[in-house]
Amino acid sequence: MSKLISVLFLSLWLYGCSHLEVNPVIAFVTPNQDMGQIQLIDEKNSDSTLELVYQNLALPSVKDFLHSIPADYYTVKQINALKVLTKEKRALLIDVREKNEYDSGHIKNAINIPIRTLTDNLQQIPKNRPVILYCSTGYRTALGVMALQMLGYNNVKGFPPSIEGWKAGGELLESTPLSLKTFE
Repeated sequence: MSKLISVLFLSLWLYGCSHLEVNPVIAFVTPNQDMGQIQLIDEKNSDSTLELVYQNLALPSVKDFLHSIPADYYTVKQINALKVLTKEKRALLIDVREKNEYDSGHIKNAINIPIRTLTDNLQQIPKNRPVILYCSTGYRTALGVMALQMLGYNNVKGFPPSIEGWKAGGELLESTPLSLKTFE
């Protein structure tokens, strides 16, 4: 009975709220060095603007943030450095491309975990040794590195030259042979 009353009350409340007139507001943030400024604009009355100024709030700019990232942030940029890490430090190479891309050619000893399945395969990704991700051009690599960093992996780096840089450097690819169907 109490559930029925709760549902009835909720329905009446939602019905009443649906008849309220809401005045949409758009906020624009314009940061500067000393203070930020938020400008709220009433869509119904575009002549009236309300400005709120706040003190002592530093809004970091995206440009400043991006310029503060070190040049070698989470990356292995040289083919020789990648080879050293895989040989001497037993780094695990993960190809985050799709299976058909991996099968057509990949770096020797790399395993394939497509980017969309990284979180489903965390048991394959060690936290006690270096892990290096790569893809075709570096885009999926960056996504994968950031995702794993957010999940607590501080041993993950990307190889931004990726497979295209590997091939351009004259390095060989391994390919996974396609299995042939046998017909009875």
